[in-house]
Amino acid sequence: MNETPAAVTATEVQPIADGTASATPAPNPLLQFLPFILIFAILYFMMIRPQQRKEKERRKMIDELRVGSKVVFGNGILGEVVEATERTFIVETAGSKMEILRSCVQDVVPAASAAK
Repeated sequence: MNETPAAVTATEVQPIADGTASATPAPNPLLQFLPFILIFAILYFMMIRPQQRKEKERRKMIDELRVGSKVVFGNGILGEVVEATERTFIVETAGSKMEILRSCVQDVVPAASAAK
């Protein structure tokens, strides 16, 4: 009649030293991922969204370029748009003409600076 005690499973209530019973609640999975969600939200609003806004403004500026506009390209070349096609600009710089992709346009020189 030597009986061994039954194994205690995780779902059973464990007695506490003062005689009361207590069950440990399962942690909420949403609360475990909350720090990661907050970090992603902060990164999105601090880094990703402003960059998307800048790129949208740049694309709008490039779409609005017309013949006669003075532009600066990514490598620092300044020129005047002579002809605009769907994917490229024909630009005149220092007496020579170059065909340059629209995506290479970095900035438009304001009219006041271009007159100097």
